[in-house]
Amino acid sequence: MTTLSQLKDSSPRWLKDASDSLTRAYALRTAGSRPVPDFLIVGTKRGGTTSMFNYLLMHPGVLGLFPQLRGRKSTDYFFKERGRGDHWYRSHFHTGMYRKMIERRLGYGPVSGEASPYYLWDPRVAPQVQQLCSGVKAIALLRDPVERAWSHYQERVHNGVEPLSFEAALAAEDNRLAGEEEKMLADPDYYSSAHDFYAYRGRGVYLPQLQNWRASFPAERMLVLRSEDMYLDVQGTFDKVTDYLEIPRFALPNTKTFNAITQSKIPEGIRRELGAFYAPHNAELAEYLGRSPLWG
Repeated sequence: MTTLSQLKDSSPRWLKDASDSLTRAYALRTAGSRPVPDFLIVGTKRGGTTSMFNYLLMHPGVLGLFPQLRGRKSTDYFFKERGRGDHWYRSHFHTGMYRKMIERRLGYGPVSGEASPYYLWDPRVAPQVQQLCSGVKAIALLRDPVERAWSHYQERVHNGVEPLSFEAALAAEDNRLAGEEEKMLADPDYYSSAHDFYAYRGRGVYLPQLQNWRASFPAERMLVLRSEDMYLDVQGTFDKVTDYLEIPRFALPNTKTFNAITQSKIPEGIRRELGAFYAPHNAELAEYLGRSPLWG
């Protein structure tokens, strides 16, 4: 039996575009009946956000975006698409009627959400989320910042947008980002590709990012996990997430890593330099979270 998704995949481009336009028009017309998301996976970049979102989509009680397109995990609303309005944002989630139908079938209410690793890093996002989705639950996956920076750099090279060596990119970071955050704070619709792409070092200083979120949300509505714990025990970490979202535990049929890239080892000298840079930041983070040292 041919599914609608398979039919669209085999259809001419113009037919796919027409179908997508009709779907979006319908979603916008019914946006008033579409609840805002229950959860957001907010980061960090190269920390397993894509993997965790895909694991959640395997759960029968988790709804992704409407329509759920392969590989799509975010609307980018809170940093790129604010000008489209809250009505547009709501159009990306399932209707209350559909959720009721799923609830009758499952015996419990489903939850919906999206994932963007930029939501943690952009200082404007948390208060905007609180204004629109005050009851949302946030999930943050934090990775060893040295490994995160190297993986981030490798991804930028892989995508063809980083011409510099890693050492040169780290040295250029302050100049690349100079004034960008000020522009962002002055203009809620301004998107900075430099702030998104090239903050290799800065993005691994996690404490101010968590504090920014907790200024808008209480601690019980933000689950902070180590990426390494997820990589070591996918099911165990997934169970913590489902408990937090108050949905039944579910045995994952697939625990592969999503969005991984082949990468070489970080140069040892840069590893030592970044390790020394992050050591005091990591210590402050561990104290803030009330945990033992997170990374050696």
